[in-house]
Amino acid sequence: PEILNNSSQLSSLPLQMLLYVNGVYYIFYFLATLTMIVYKSQAFSYPDDFLAPDLLVLFIMAILEVPRLYLGSKGNLTEEEAPLGLSLVLTLGSVVLAVYFLAWQTYVLRADVILNALLLSTYGLESGLKVMTIAAFVS
Repeated sequence: PEILNNSSQLSSLPLQMLLYVNGVYYIFYFLATLTMIVYKSQAFSYPDDFLAPDLLVLFIMAILEVPRLYLGSKGNLTEEEAPLGLSLVLTLGSVVLAVYFLAWQTYVLRADVILNALLLSTYGLESGLKVMTIAAFVS
């Protein structure tokens, strides 16, 4: 007897793995960036008016990261384009905030450049995989 397999899996394993890695990396990123902000506030003449906004941006970014990763994972695993698309939109917001830490924060250290370049690289790769996965779901 011939076994017919008409079910096709459209979810992306590379995307799921990258979402997991991004979640783990973001915890490291958050703690490292927070530590560097504290260090910079002690080591440099950090203007008081600029410390709170830098911390606020970091915490907004952390709050944004939770639904971004959750919706990306949920959309991928349930093969639904809406949560995956919303996650893609949230990724754009995260990219803007990462660029803030890369270029616009009060003091940018070499460690900031490395951490943010890595984060932006994973966001870019993840976004490409999200677009390809959404295209697979729609077709």
